[in-house]
Amino acid sequence: MAKEIKDKEWYVLRVMGGKEKKTVSFIEKEIDRLKMQDYVSKILVPTEKVYQIRNGKKVSKERNFFPGYVLVEANLTGEVPHVLKNVTGVLGFLGATKGGVPVPMRQNEINKILGRVDEMALTDEHVNIPFIIGESVKVIDGPFNSFHAEIEAIDEHKKKLKLMVKIFGRKTPLELNFMQVEKI
Repeated sequence: MAKEIKDKEWYVLRVMGGKEKKTVSFIEKEIDRLKMQDYVSKILVPTEKVYQIRNGKKVSKERNFFPGYVLVEANLTGEVPHVLKNVTGVLGFLGATKGGVPVPMRQNEINKILGRVDEMALTDEHVNIPFIIGESVKVIDGPFNSFHAEIEAIDEHKKKLKLMVKIFGRKTPLELNFMQVEKI
């Protein structure tokens, strides 16, 4: 297969939710078996790092930000789409019409996704602030574990929340970091 292949484009494959990584390994095996590396160059499960507190320790975990989808950079000529569709776990291509021709992603969309993946690889401590003042949250760490609290203020630099917890009918101020609470 030394002949020159025309440009590849990014496509979205719908796969079984929760089985993205397994499906990617099935696709890779199939591509290797059929020697189709010239036609399918990259397979990607877009993930981001999420931090949680477990037993008082900060734990990082990868989370899919498009569950049920895998991105494939490929040239869909000849048997390629048929081969990809028939891999275990693949439900089909994302296209304009059901069962229609797979529609490639726009370059700016793919740049955004790849940029986000690269950014996550570079910035280890990038924590977006998912909280708003006045919102109710549940404390998941410390002596007030499982108490509900209301956010009074947010300190973005220290990544801390000033909260009000109702204990025995009285409001008590509390300061916790983002990892010690979760949205209700």
